[in-house]
Amino acid sequence: MPMWKRLMRQAESPPVWLAVFVLAAVLQSDYWPLWPPGRVAIAFGLVLIALGVGLFVVAARAFRTEDTTILPRETPSRLITTGVYGWSRNPIYLADTILFSGVVFLCDPGALVLVPVFAAVLYARFIKGEEARCAGAFGAAWDAYARQVRRWL
Repeated sequence: MPMWKRLMRQAESPPVWLAVFVLAAVLQSDYWPLWPPGRVAIAFGLVLIALGVGLFVVAARAFRTEDTTILPRETPSRLITTGVYGWSRNPIYLADTILFSGVVFLCDPGALVLVPVFAAVLYARFIKGEEARCAGAFGAAWDAYARQVRRWL
């Protein structure tokens, strides 16, 4: 693989995609507003952002506790199945999606169509590969976990 492709692949990360979608939501609200947010939408957006950040912190802390990689394109050395990972296989991506939903409510609730698009990008660019690596690394333990715990919620 050419060096520039390797560098681009390394630079591509969920936070970069989150920033791209946040920028899209902000630009959409500035140049093509669909539904200007009122007090309720702003309050709901702030709650969603707080929930997303909180879930991210809890989920990321589990990687540190288990002493395994949090990087999306690396194979973890341990399978985390407890805490928030007991009810979602991808709580960090769920946190990103919740946080992005909050931003959309702050900018323009009419742009909520961007949320499932963001989730689809996360699935295609990161989750699909991560789950394949986990299946290869953890075998039957991953299969049992994947049968018991949903991908998102």
